[in-house]
Amino acid sequence: MTTITASISQTILERFSQIRAQTEKICSPLEPEDTVVQPMVDVSPPKWHMAHTTWFFEQFVLGTYLKNYQVYHPNYAFLFNSYYNSVGNRVQRAERSTLTRPPLRDVYAYRRHVNENMVELLQKVSDNQLEELLPVLELGLQHEQQHQELLITDIKYILSTNPLLPAYAKTVADTPSADPGKPEFLEVPGGIYRIGFQGEGFCFDNELGVHEVLLSDFNVMNRLVTNAEYLEFMQDGGYSDFRFWLDEGLAMVRSNNLKAPLYWLEQDGDWHYYTMHGLEKLDLHKPVSHISFYEAQAYATWAGKRLLTEFEWEAASQVYPPITGNFQESGLFEPRAGIRSKGMQQLYGDAWEWTYSAYHPYPGFTTAAGALGEYNGKFMINQMVLRGGSCATPERHIRTTYRNFFHPDKRWQFTGIRLAQ
Repeated sequence: MTTITASISQTILERFSQIRAQTEKICSPLEPEDTVVQPMVDVSPPKWHMAHTTWFFEQFVLGTYLKNYQVYHPNYAFLFNSYYNSVGNRVQRAERSTLTRPPLRDVYAYRRHVNENMVELLQKVSDNQLEELLPVLELGLQHEQQHQELLITDIKYILSTNPLLPAYAKTVADTPSADPGKPEFLEVPGGIYRIGFQGEGFCFDNELGVHEVLLSDFNVMNRLVTNAEYLEFMQDGGYSDFRFWLDEGLAMVRSNNLKAPLYWLEQDGDWHYYTMHGLEKLDLHKPVSHISFYEAQAYATWAGKRLLTEFEWEAASQVYPPITGNFQESGLFEPRAGIRSKGMQQLYGDAWEWTYSAYHPYPGFTTAAGALGEYNGKFMINQMVLRGGSCATPERHIRTTYRNFFHPDKRWQFTGIRLAQ
C-alpha cells in the first residue's frame, strides 16, 4: 500500500466510523420496543434501518472486495434488502414490523461485525482496488446518511402514534422564535441556466446530465412560509374550498378528513404540534412543515402565488448562494424561524421545499449495470421533486443540485413551502 493510498484509506475510515456512529447515536434514546414499530408502510422500524444500512456494506462492499469474507447470517439478505430485485427475494416493505427477530442486540452485533471487517478491508486495500472500491464505498456512506434522515422522521412518526405523545429525548427545545417579518420577493433574472451537478466529488446519478434551461424572469420568496401564514389559509376555509386544490389533492383531503398539517392538534381553542421534544404550543413564526405537495400547491394558489419549478429553485440558488442552515447537526430536529433580513434565507436546511416539477431523468440519464442501477432510476415516475434539505439532513450530505423526491401525498418528512411569482 502506497503512502497516498494509506492516507486516503485513513480519511475514509475516519468518515466511515463517524457516519456509522451517528446512526447509532440517533437511535440511542430509543427503548428496544420503539425500534420494531411500523405505523404505516412509508415508515420503517429503526431496527430495520440499522440492519439495512449494514447489509448494504456487506452486500456491495465486503462481499466483493474483502477476500474470503463470510456473511454474518445467511438470512439477513432476505430480511434487510430494501428494493434490490437483482439481489434476490426479500421481506416486503409493509411487513418489516414482523421482524421481532433477530433481537436488537443481534443487530448491534451485526453492525460491529461489518464495521470490523470494513476496517480490515480499508487497512489492506491495494492501490488498484481502492480506485474501484471508492465509488461504491462513497455511495454506501451517502446511503447511510439518507437513512439517518429517514430514521429521524420515522422515529418522530412512530412516537407520535403513541397515545402518550412521548418526547424523543430529554433535550432542550429551541427558544421561542422572533417574528421574521413580512416576506420579500427577490428577483431572479431570466436567461439560460446550467442545471445539474458540475463539480468535483460525489453526486447521485439523478443529478447527472448537465443541461441548459431557458427561464423567464421570476421572483422568489426570501424565506419559507410560516405556521402563522399557513394558519391564515386554514382559517379562510382553505381545506374546504375546492377552488384551491388539484383534483387528486382535494380527494385526499376529503377521504382523510384533513384540516391541518401533520402533527397539528387543536386543544381548547389553541393549536399545538407534536415535536421531537413532545407536544408544544404552535410556534407561529417557524416554517410550516409536514405538508404534502397538494397542501403546498393549494396554499400557493390561495396566496395568489405559485411553487417554484426545480429548475427555478436551482437557478435561484445560483443567484443567491445558500448559506449554512439548520441541519441534523443542530440536534433540534425541528425547523427554525427565519430572521428579519433582506437576503435569501433557508434555501438549505429547515424544511425540504416542494417544487412543481415531476421527478424525471435529466437528458442523457443512464442506469448503471447491476443492482446499484436500481438506486434511483426505477423511481422516476409519479413523484415530485423537493430541494434544499431539512433539519434532519446531515449538512455534508446536501448540494444545490440534490434532488429529493416523494409522492405528492406524503407528509411525514420535514416538507415546507417557498413561493414564487
